[in-house]
Order: sequence, then structure tokens, then C-alpha cells
Amino acid sequence: MNTIDVFDPNGVGVDNGAYFGLPFTTDEARLILISAPWDVTVSYGSGTADAPDAIIEASTQLDLFDESAPDAWRRGIATADIDYTLLERSRRLRADAERVIARLEDGEPVENDSVARRLRRINEGCREMNEAVRTQARTWLQQGKIVGLVGGDHSTPYGLIRALGERGGTFGILHVDAHCDLRAAYEGFEYSHASIMYNVLRDVPQVERIVEVGVRDFCDAEAELARTSERIEMFSDAMLSAALFEGETWGALCRRIVARLPQLVYVSFDIDGLSVEYCPHTGTPVAGGVTFRQAVYLLEEIVRSGRRIVGFDVVEVVSRPDCRIDASTGARILYKLCGLTLKSEL
Repeated sequence: MNTIDVFDPNGVGVDNGAYFGLPFTTDEARLILISAPWDVTVSYGSGTADAPDAIIEASTQLDLFDESAPDAWRRGIATADIDYTLLERSRRLRADAERVIARLEDGEPVENDSVARRLRRINEGCREMNEAVRTQARTWLQQGKIVGLVGGDHSTPYGLIRALGERGGTFGILHVDAHCDLRAAYEGFEYSHASIMYNVLRDVPQVERIVEVGVRDFCDAEAELARTSERIEMFSDAMLSAALFEGETWGALCRRIVARLPQLVYVSFDIDGLSVEYCPHTGTPVAGGVTFRQAVYLLEEIVRSGRRIVGFDVVEVVSRPDCRIDASTGARILYKLCGLTLKSEL
């Protein structure tokens, strides 16, 4: 008997260690969710390494009916085993990273011996994390599965994006974020959360365009790279707000955004792209941003346009014991992405 035959989608959420309490095995599921409990290089608030467990817990409170993609979950969403050795190593290296950041903020140069030694250790650990994610993603992709990733900080999807690029063919990235993430080795960290899109541009030529939405906190060098690169299209928070103030509808803006994407789309969703009331504890909160409903409408527009979502990530969620709104928001964005990804294939 198939596990879905004895699963009641209208019943109480089941605490079975899987996202959304769904019963699917990885063999049965069309979509596999992998987890990356890692936040070594975060430059302000930490805690997103604990997000996978927090989102799993919050996701059992979510009702499965979704107007955006009714019954899409029935095609199967499975939770891959979480490698908790990543979490253990993240915590050890995070202590080193905090010392590096403190010394840099005190004016010490990156070349200082003690700083350089810690940086080498951190960068090697991040390379190993990237390879672990890439290996896991490649395994599922080779089996014909769709793969989504739950971070962790925004450095964690790099391995998945690399694995997608290795399959051949080109795709674009819809990047929802408060930040451009276009810094080169920010604070000396080669695989910083602030460098993910820079690294993708450098290392994954199969990504033909990155369309950034909601960005509102970036440096001069990032602005210049976004302006001059033919592979980057920026819809900043200021630009989107001005268009709305002048009377353009959100629907029209979403159609403009999606029109800049190719047929195959990867979605990289940093929770801090949303307005701060939806994610008050995220590592680097920034005033402004899109609402939850605006974000969902944008994701839905990808599917309405006939494009296909080939993978995704949800990152930078930080939950607190006394406030679970961040994990709840992350779980709901994750579920929307799962459903819309499955729907986009049909």
C-alpha cells in the first residue's frame, strides 16, 4: 500500500520529522527537500543554522490545501535525511568567524597571521559544506528528482546551483532578497552569505541571468556590477516602490520582472527580502521589502507565464523560542515554492 493511501490531509499535523508532516519516502516523491544547517559567515545576527528543524516544526501547523496549486503535494514532497555533522561543524567554525569579524571591525588587516589562519580554516570548511550539498543534490537530480534546499544562511544554495548547472542547459535565477549578495569574498570569507550571487556568476556559466527583486541594502561595487553585467537585472525596492506610488500595479510589475527570466527558473528566496514584520529575527533585517502576498503573487506569475521552476531555496530564517513568526513565514514560503514548482511541470 502506498503511504499516501493512509494519510489524512485534513487531520492533525503529524510530527514525523518531515517538512509539512508529509508521509512520502524519497522513492515515492517527485520533489526532495534537502537541508543545510549552516551559518558560519553571517555578518550580523546568527541562528539560521537551526532553521531546518524550526521550519519542520512550524510546517506541521500548515494546512495542505493551497489555492495556488491545489493537490500539488500529492505528487510527493519528501524530506532527505539531515546531515547534522554540518550543524556541529558550523557551530565550531562560527566561533572562529566571530573572532575574525571582531578583529576586522577593530581595524586589523585580513593579512594578520591569526586572522589569516582562521580564514583559511573557515574557507576550507565552507568549501567542504558546498561539496556536501552539491553531492547530495547531484544524487537526487541524477534520479530525476526536483530538489529544493532549506538553509541555513544564503551561502548554502551554492552547491545545489552548481549541481543544476552541471546537468547542462541554461536557466535563470529569480533572487528575492534585501541584499544583492554580489560582494567578492566579503570579510575574507570566500563563500560568504553576502557573496552567493557573485560566486554563481563566476562559477556557473549556465546561469544566463539573475533577476534581483526587493534589494535595498548594497554597496557601490555591487551597484556597479549590477549596472554593468548583462547577466544581472535589478528591480530594487526603491524602484518597485516608486512604480507603485506612480500608479503601476503589482501585477504589471511582476509581469515585467518575470519577462526578464528565461524559460527555466531557479528561485533563491532570502526571507529578508520580505518586509521585516514577517521575519523580525532574520540575521540582517532591513526596513522596506515586499509583503508576503506580493511575494506569492510574483512566484505565481512564473507559473502563469508558462515558465518552469527547476529548483529553489529558502534561506536566512531565524526562529526564536518566544516568537515563531519567522519559522511560520519560512514554512509557508517553502510550501508555496514546493506546490508551484510541481505545478509548473504540468
